Amino acid sequence: MSQATQTLPRPWLSGLRDAIPLLGGYVPVSISFGLIASQAGFSALEAVLISTLLYAGAAQFLFVGMVAAGSPLWLVVGMTLLINLRHVVYAPNITPWLTTSRWWPWLMHGLTDQIFALAHSRLPQMPAERRLGWFTGAALLAWFSWIGGTALGAVAGEELTRRWPLLGEVMPFAMPALFLVLLAPRFTSRRWSLALFSSIAIALLLNVSGLANAAIPLAAACGAACFYLVKSDATARGGRHE
Repeated sequence: MSQATQTLPRPWLSGLRDAIPLLGGYVPVSISFGLIASQAGFSALEAVLISTLLYAGAAQFLFVGMVAAGSPLWLVVGMTLLINLRHVVYAPNITPWLTTSRWWPWLMHGLTDQIFALAHSRLPQMPAERRLGWFTGAALLAWFSWIGGTALGAVAGEELTRRWPLLGEVMPFAMPALFLVLLAPRFTSRRWSLALFSSIAIALLLNVSGLANAAIPLAAACGAACFYLVKSDATARGGRHE
């Protein structure tokens, strides 16, 4: 074993370190969720249980809003599953780097959008024996920070926003800013840039046209189509992939 290998930190510690920047988005948004859940009539314990068991970001806000509005259970469940359909494409994209372990199915509970982006970037760069530990550290840090932020928001969210009004203005922008930071490195690729800019343009156009509910899924579909069309063109020409 080389000296370089011996000095590497434990895999789960590397995962914790790499996931620390995610807290800048997770904590404010989870505090916001805890506050909204409390205002919708959920107890602090119920809000924490939602973040612990559902742990689905935007779907949690939808879930709380629909339950508070008295929507039927089948519709609440259906919409929550629908908004999380994007996770169906996550697993196939990181499967090539998963090692053989019975723990992976359990750890997939922690596969959020941000953890997926981080894993997609980091896992191919590390030895196979370090991947499980790395993912465990990164996913658990994100999960516990989300739960802790929810508890803080449910118990003291109103007091925090009353004492620091600017906090209430900043929290809604934390998650979009986090996604932007994760996507920024992709703008160095022409293929990714075209897909991202087309998605943004279509989403803005649909919102301005009054089709806000359709903006996200349609923009995502168009961006994905653009991504794969550009890739196919490069392949057909026998050119270099970006």
